[in-house]
Amino acid sequence: MIRMPLTLASACLAAFLAAPPTANAAGAPCGGDFGSFLDGVRRDARAEGLSDAAISRTLANARIDRKVLARDRAQGVFKQTFLTFSKRAVSGYRLKHGAGNLSKYAKVFARAERDYGVPGPVITAFWGLETDYGAVQGDFNTVSALATLAHDCRRPELFRPQLLAAIRMVEHGDLDPARTTGAWAGEIGQVQMLPQDIIRFGVDGDGNGHVDLKKSAPDTILTAARFIQSLGWRAGEPWLQEVVLPDTLTWEKSGVQFELTTGDWAAQGVRARSGQLPEGRLPAALLLPQGRKGPAFLAYPNYRVYLEWNQSFIYTTTAAYFATRLAGAPRYQAGSPEPGLSDAQMKALQTRLRERGYDVGKIDGILGSGTRAAVQAEQLRFGIPADGWPTEALLNRL
Repeated sequence: MIRMPLTLASACLAAFLAAPPTANAAGAPCGGDFGSFLDGVRRDARAEGLSDAAISRTLANARIDRKVLARDRAQGVFKQTFLTFSKRAVSGYRLKHGAGNLSKYAKVFARAERDYGVPGPVITAFWGLETDYGAVQGDFNTVSALATLAHDCRRPELFRPQLLAAIRMVEHGDLDPARTTGAWAGEIGQVQMLPQDIIRFGVDGDGNGHVDLKKSAPDTILTAARFIQSLGWRAGEPWLQEVVLPDTLTWEKSGVQFELTTGDWAAQGVRARSGQLPEGRLPAALLLPQGRKGPAFLAYPNYRVYLEWNQSFIYTTTAAYFATRLAGAPRYQAGSPEPGLSDAQMKALQTRLRERGYDVGKIDGILGSGTRAAVQAEQLRFGIPADGWPTEALLNRL
């Protein structure tokens, strides 16, 4: 990457902020003089029927936050393995405090499952992973973060409506523009939700007339439950289950893109490590995060909700596994997976797969769904177990 001198960089940014407003590819207004940009937001807010008092109060101290832009430009890529990430994320601390919260707010969780069909352990796992049950919520001023990203021309079509939603929250008394802080991308509260989602799915769990996801556990629990329900949660069904596999399994049918019924998997010799498999007609995908020699799970239709929450395969599988632990499942069997590839090796693998016509997306060193599918296809071509886990031996054969 070419780095320009700091003074030149500052001058370029100043020129960008003073330029006339423009629009990104999606047609959303962005860029230009920041004051003029805020005037446009004010007009949009008035058109939505929001009061001048709420608009003025919200935007009075809004500013460009360069730290937000730096975070947005340098988002870390998710390159940890499932075993590495899950062992760190599903810690003894989170399990202990998760169980404590399930007990402490048992009545609220019972209401969440009754009204929205979402079990307490599912909500609690997200709560723990997102903010350690509210302990780490982010220290970026929410309004400035949203204004910065709405003004920036990379994704204004996403963040301009969120800034307008923040004004609506101020009008209702659910957001203090001077004091409300959260994540760098504008998410607020103990389960990190954007203003539009808070408005749409917010539930006043403690009966005080407001939805406060920063301080109120009942509001957090019920709002999360309603949001998860909206993503397609199927009440009364499992989401993830650890399984034991036979050596003779048809490995090319593994992966989130393939589904068989639980009856079909049972006929191939797949069995639950703890308890029983669900009734035989429930669709299930076999997940092998680190290949056939590592942990193995059947993912049921509710697992798709996790992918709606976060598209990272490792994060979603960890969150789903965490929820099973909070629901009483034992620690997974780690097995002895074959060593994976280094970052440089993974990029080399992706390059070679792309040369062979596979769509692996960006050459970024991440074992995403496209790369896993291509790995399976090449494993099948070479006549080796097609479990989607890339090894140095496969890379050398390519």
